[in-house]
Amino acid sequence: MTQALERQIYTPEEYLELEVASETRNEYRNGAITPMAGGTPAHNRISGNLYIALSVAMRRKPYETFHTDQRLWIGDRNLYTYPDVMVVEKPLQFKEGRTDTLVNPCFIAEVLSKSTQDYDRGEKFVAYRTINNFQEYLLIDQYSIHVEHYVKTAVNQWLLSEYDDLNVTLSFKVFEFQIQIADLYENIEFANI
Repeated sequence: MTQALERQIYTPEEYLELEVASETRNEYRNGAITPMAGGTPAHNRISGNLYIALSVAMRRKPYETFHTDQRLWIGDRNLYTYPDVMVVEKPLQFKEGRTDTLVNPCFIAEVLSKSTQDYDRGEKFVAYRTINNFQEYLLIDQYSIHVEHYVKTAVNQWLLSEYDDLNVTLSFKVFEFQIQIADLYENIEFANI
């Protein structure tokens, strides 16, 4: 895949052909292929903690939860990406002609890293907001206790709530689910990050 990345511009079809054969995950942004860096243990623990809690909470409900390796297509932004955690209302909707690429998440969470935090808050969030079903966005800092929770309140309107307290319980709007901030950060030792 590294040799293939030397070219500058790829079609979505070329990207998918390369991506299916790749041993690593790569994001596709309007013709450019960008390798996705591996996560830290803290990043993996935080996203895993959220994924497990959501998976248990979504049992027997009309939602499905995905973790890190599920590809998402955002047609309005010509973007293929892999959110850290994603919840999709059933029935799952796939990119036309694909059975491995979703298009209809209602909730996305990203664990922030130093290299991606500006992108996750900025351009990526702008792209996510073009998805009709998308209602909630959670950004979780892996270096300190800090969570940003965005909730869509109306067309083109989002409400931001920020939390720095482990004792706060987050409540989600799009589906019935609550989680304590402490549960997101379970087994995280900030002194070692």
